Amino acid sequence: MALLFDVHPDNPQPRLLKQAAQLLHKGGLAAIPTDSSYALVCHLDDKAAAERLRRVRGVDDRHHLTLLCRDLSELATYALVDNKQYRLLKSVTPGAYTFILPATKEVPRRLSHPSRRTVGLRVPECTVTQGLLAELGQPLLATTLIPPGETEPLNDADEISERFGSVLDAIVSNGACPREPTTVVDLTDGDPILIRTGRGDPARLGF
Repeated sequence: MALLFDVHPDNPQPRLLKQAAQLLHKGGLAAIPTDSSYALVCHLDDKAAAERLRRVRGVDDRHHLTLLCRDLSELATYALVDNKQYRLLKSVTPGAYTFILPATKEVPRRLSHPSRRTVGLRVPECTVTQGLLAELGQPLLATTLIPPGETEPLNDADEISERFGSVLDAIVSNGACPREPTTVVDLTDGDPILIRTGRGDPARLGF
């Protein structure tokens, strides 16, 4: 059964974040709050954990997983962007946007799109998520927590525990968070292409 870490939304307890980070370092799978619903997350470099994440979410290797990053300083390690694209990302991050970008060689091939060598990347505006990423010292592999066969993401820790507690190792709760997925923008061909409208305002990107 998943361990529940009940953290303060504005001042998350370092001890609890450290315990959650340790579980993830050991290959655990967790549900965590973000600025746009809860996400399923695991360690970036753990192949078995990534496979578990896909099974729980009910998606195959053609489904884009996302790297949750603390800030854009980690961007160049995992994605290729030009100056114009970087300025665009900087203007809306942190925030509820996911960007599809060409992946660098640092991104394991199993984590990028199998035919396009692209990766999703985002910088969440959530104190708890930021604190967990700081404790880990590296990005998390993530996907929106939408139950298989459904279309709406989950945003309540009690419901997540009831429905997924037996297959998760941890649930980090800071109360109910937004119930809307991120706005997704494809930057792989230069000019931005709006893939999905979500919580992030598309107008900030010129759409």
